Amino acid sequence: MVRNVAIVGIGQTKCGRRSDVTLSELVYEATKKGLEDAKLMNKEIDAVVCGSMPGYQCGINDSQYYIVDGLGGFSKPVIRIATCGSTGGSVFHSAYYHVASGLFDIVLAVGHEKMSEGDSQGVMSNVTDPFIQRPFLGGAPGVFALQFSQYESRYNISHERARAATAEISVRNHLAAFDNPYAHLKIKCTIEDVLKSQMLCYPIRMLDCCPSSDGACAIILASEEKAKKITDNPVWVKGLGYAGDEQWLGDKDFVEWLSPITASRRAYKMAGIEDPGKELDVAEVYNPFTWQELLWYEQFGFCGKGEGIKMVEDGMTEKDGDMPIAPSGGTLCTNPIGATGMQRVAEAAMQVRGTAGKHQVKGAETGFASAMGGVVQYTAVTVVSKNL
Repeated sequence: MVRNVAIVGIGQTKCGRRSDVTLSELVYEATKKGLEDAKLMNKEIDAVVCGSMPGYQCGINDSQYYIVDGLGGFSKPVIRIATCGSTGGSVFHSAYYHVASGLFDIVLAVGHEKMSEGDSQGVMSNVTDPFIQRPFLGGAPGVFALQFSQYESRYNISHERARAATAEISVRNHLAAFDNPYAHLKIKCTIEDVLKSQMLCYPIRMLDCCPSSDGACAIILASEEKAKKITDNPVWVKGLGYAGDEQWLGDKDFVEWLSPITASRRAYKMAGIEDPGKELDVAEVYNPFTWQELLWYEQFGFCGKGEGIKMVEDGMTEKDGDMPIAPSGGTLCTNPIGATGMQRVAEAAMQVRGTAGKHQVKGAETGFASAMGGVVQYTAVTVVSKNL
């Protein structure tokens, strides 16, 4: 029988260009904070699940060998997972299964990345097909630029209206980052600043894009029995959903991706959620581009098709709105890829337990987190709640 699982500890590092520490020290920083938050000793951790981007994104191949001391993994079961941008979500889900299965009682999950020491563009280019997709698309911005153009066309939305909404998304996220002590980019920008920022790949501009960050995030999960002994404020994992999609972009619907739709519906079913737009109190979506965030509103069922723009225009996505989106500043402001999906879960959990500080959403009891890997090829969705 599947056991109930709770989040009992969270540890995040300050993100940015962290030349003050090695990768192992960065991981140790997050791990130590997680253990202190849970008031646990390393010897009480039964197993460790970690994750980072494939290859040399952080300047080291097979980083699990280098960071084992920082993880406190000596003599413990340790496994590393890599699913591109969804790695943090995959790591969290794996740690959940470790506990839910009954094999382990307390498991440490850590996502990490030190992108300042790797070749981000080289890694991203080499994870795609070298003959067709790589020369045609030119990395992630090229793919999502096509997606956004098709979105406007399908729902007959003027570019001016869509552009205004996504600029507003950029401003909201960048200003929200000022209230998040762990965030990387903290930029006071206006809609005009966004619209005048450097063009990267039409219609994507510089302030529509996430940065490359160094950072790590740790979450400690425990069985119901252990969780109730560890903390008076556990965050319960109510729903999980994960889905993969095929590789070839020519076979996909650019507006309605399979993996986020499938993963979110699985998580909602497990959590007993029928109307996510009304039953969720806060959503930490994986938003590396402003336009991507806009599409997530629809694919995750927060609103109907073609209605995402109206959510922005009506102020629903603000911190005090009906559906607060990424009050932490999200991926748009902080993106240590292997840790990013884990940060989304951590931030949702902090909201639910009321420890998000200046970016706390009032009365949040049920939170949503997502992570996306590849060209929306993998999606992880997690629903957490204050209530068991």
